Amino acid sequence: MIIFNKLFYKLVKISNWFIFITSALLIVISSFLIYFIEPETFQNPFNSFWWVMTTVTTVGYGDYYPISILGKIFAIFLYIFGIGLISIVITKVVDSIFIYKRKKEEGKLQYHGENHFVIIDWSRNANLAIQEILNSDPSVDVVLIDQLEKTPFSHERVYYVKGNPIHKEVLDQANLAKARAVFIFSNELTEYGNFIRDTSFVDGKTLLIATTIERNFEHIYTIVEVKERENIHNFIHANIDEFILSSEAVSQLAVRSAFSPGASKIVSQLLSKQHGDDLYEIKRRSHWHTYRDAFEELLREGATLVSEGQHLDINRRLDEKIAEGARLFVICDKQTYQKLRS
Repeated sequence: MIIFNKLFYKLVKISNWFIFITSALLIVISSFLIYFIEPETFQNPFNSFWWVMTTVTTVGYGDYYPISILGKIFAIFLYIFGIGLISIVITKVVDSIFIYKRKKEEGKLQYHGENHFVIIDWSRNANLAIQEILNSDPSVDVVLIDQLEKTPFSHERVYYVKGNPIHKEVLDQANLAKARAVFIFSNELTEYGNFIRDTSFVDGKTLLIATTIERNFEHIYTIVEVKERENIHNFIHANIDEFILSSEAVSQLAVRSAFSPGASKIVSQLLSKQHGDDLYEIKRRSHWHTYRDAFEELLREGATLVSEGQHLDINRRLDEKIAEGARLFVICDKQTYQKLRS
């Protein structure tokens, strides 16, 4: 028994490709050999293949079996070597699945997808952002970069990359060059779990990450969370596309709700795509010359044109011509948006 255990252990250590090719050859050759030995018993090569497969997988239906001495001797050979070899193959497959799952959880795999979102640094805001992305688009992937031992968010469309985001090889592992956008969230914890109290240091860390990204991937749309508005001017040279001031946003929304009760619910609904009407960007149609053309046609189709880019004064500019490259945003439900796109 000890000898067989040592032999099995050595076979398991052999290259996967060698084991798979050897197993395939064994099955094919055995199928033709048993058919050659007993053609009247198995009638055709497929039946012999069926018998070999049920034998090496220990199923053994008993609908076909060798009756000659030579056939039985060959069957004994297949029992000893075939079943053992297939057991090793099954062990290899299960082991590969386990290793893949473990490496994915530990952030050691290369991500090869495209048009995905990259989120840097785990935090409560990063958690909410991932959930919102997954709810907004059922086909998009999210890649999270952090230095935690294991992924903090378990989901089939969320991939984890462990490493320091100021290193280009870590960003390459997340395939940032082919991402749709990257979010850099403020992280108040150090690699060793210490809390950073000075917000300037937190923004300084964010700036270092943003600079690395813009230096190597300047074409990627970059969204950065900043703790203090006074620190935004330090990011100017990094060419950041958008800034998020989370602390200010919460305070401003709270005050707005006090002056206009229910305002926070309206904003929350527009920010989330889980229910109700949402904010969508649509393409300009060729026959739209002025904002009035677009506004009135969209209104008839169930959508409200609210802005061109960040400009919310559409109602006062209805007779102006729509500029080339204008980005039009509407408020409507998902069904209406799907019709507008078609």
